[in-house]
Amino acid sequence: MSVLFFIRYVLPALVVVAAIILFALNPSLDSADGAAALIGAGLSIALLNFLHRMGVSGDRDRDDEAAARRYFDEHGHWPDEQR
Repeated sequence: MSVLFFIRYVLPALVVVAAIILFALNPSLDSADGAAALIGAGLSIALLNFLHRMGVSGDRDRDDEAAARRYFDEHGHWPDEQR
């Protein structure tokens, strides 16, 4: 299992599952507050991973556009055009 897979999927799931288990072991009002905080932390880890992937995909689109413009400068037509 890669570190990236662990951070993206396993870590948030472990935090949420740990919160549920801890609340199940001691179902009190204080424990519910702690469980809610841990669930929020797990969900925020997942959301930050998602937002990071969205930001990185924008960089990939810009790199593809730059490569297509370089191709146009060298060959006089776009890479997906027929000559």
